[in-house]
Amino acid sequence: MSAGTFTPRPGAAPVSRMILAQTALETRMLLRNGEQLLLTVIIPALLLVLFSAVDIVDTGAGQPVDFLAPGILALAVMSTAFTGQAIATGFDRRYGVLKRLGASPLPRWALMAAKTLSVLVTEVLQIALLTVIALALGWSPQGNPLSVAALVLLGTAAFSGLGLLMAGTLKAEATLAAANLVFLLLLVGGGVIVPMEKFPDAVRSVLGLLPISALSDGLREVLQHGAALPWGDVAVLAAWAVLGLGAAARLFRWE
Repeated sequence: MSAGTFTPRPGAAPVSRMILAQTALETRMLLRNGEQLLLTVIIPALLLVLFSAVDIVDTGAGQPVDFLAPGILALAVMSTAFTGQAIATGFDRRYGVLKRLGASPLPRWALMAAKTLSVLVTEVLQIALLTVIALALGWSPQGNPLSVAALVLLGTAAFSGLGLLMAGTLKAEATLAAANLVFLLLLVGGGVIVPMEKFPDAVRSVLGLLPISALSDGLREVLQHGAALPWGDVAVLAAWAVLGLGAAARLFRWE
């Protein structure tokens, strides 16, 4: 046995391995956080069950769950990609976690990639759970799953950009308050539970340009009406994704 057989080889691990390890860590931290779990899983599930079982909002013809399920899926994407990510990243920035990770062998772009992958993993779990609940309530989804996946990915990009922009420019406490406030406002005015037809025409034209409205309407067109990919909603989500991610990349402060 030669000398140095057990000497560890110096150097950083491959970037792909570091990204996967950071993704697993980010996902575990999110799932262990009771407040984030409440926001990302419990609240959407409760809203789906409550408004499907109790006739509170007029959702038009057909089963209420057929209208509600796509909107709740959109809400789940927003809660994870925007609200949850903004709050978690904001406090990581405040406590110096981002600064320390930025000085590690893990490149900064790889850290953001890991956070994005963690969001996608969480969304898969959310969508699977909410789909099971909706099917148990009598949901009959239509449409092409690839169209649904495209809308979810675009919505994730749009909300992630906005969440990172907020977390990288505001103080953590301000991010916490603003992210939760935006979540509540978009829950009410984003076509998630209340149909857009209930709003005045002037208000509806503005609300229709919001990413949550585009995502919920797009998912509803596919899953409820069996439509092909709704290009108008795709354009709105793509525009928000470009603006949000571009602004976050330019303005994000690591300290």
